[in-house]
Amino acid sequence: MTAFAVIEDLHAGYGNAEVIFGLGLTIEQGQVTTLMGRNGMGKTTTIRCLMGLLKPREGRITIRGQDMTGAPPYAVAKAGVGLVPEGRQVFPSLTVTENLVATGRPGAWTVDKIFEAFPRLAERKDHYGFQLSGGEQQMLAVSRALMTNPDLLILDEATEGLAPLIRAEIWDMLHSLKTTGLSILLIDKNLTELSRVSDQYYVIEKGRIVWNGTADMFEANRAQVEAHLHI
Repeated sequence: MTAFAVIEDLHAGYGNAEVIFGLGLTIEQGQVTTLMGRNGMGKTTTIRCLMGLLKPREGRITIRGQDMTGAPPYAVAKAGVGLVPEGRQVFPSLTVTENLVATGRPGAWTVDKIFEAFPRLAERKDHYGFQLSGGEQQMLAVSRALMTNPDLLILDEATEGLAPLIRAEIWDMLHSLKTTGLSILLIDKNLTELSRVSDQYYVIEKGRIVWNGTADMFEANRAQVEAHLHI
């Protein structure tokens, strides 16, 4: 197995508050890796460090073997990493089509392919971001990340708070993406859906990884994992 991205001994925080304490995580090429934990445990902070949005205090982040610790976000994106951020963050004053082409890079994912995958967006292609429902904005956020034609797609709570039909549509898309060999890092709480797509699991608690294992190990130790998550 070849690692696409590796986080080693990561320490990070905000001001005087340290949030991440010596965290380690490996995202294997072509696999779906899940990072789970209760709110406030450091999941988004880990993603911010990986994306270059927050400079680590200590530790090392490599992408395809290249040291990317503290690299700016544009360099991380250029290395093939796409992000679906928590809270969607679509451009409200741009249309659906403009949102897609604004960050698009050449590759298999085109506007036409996005509209084929998400017909709802095709119907609203001339609507502005602020005119979309929350679920439609989330579809657009996922699609915008795909338009960068990434080799690693990161989704931070991409299905939280969505209507069941739209949530199912996004999970179906993730199932399809897995078959293409795309590397994926998921942050989500839906254990049922995660168990259908994830290859590797990490559980974070108070800024530290307290459990990690393969899909088979997850099923065998599900009660232990759920105890960490307070389910």
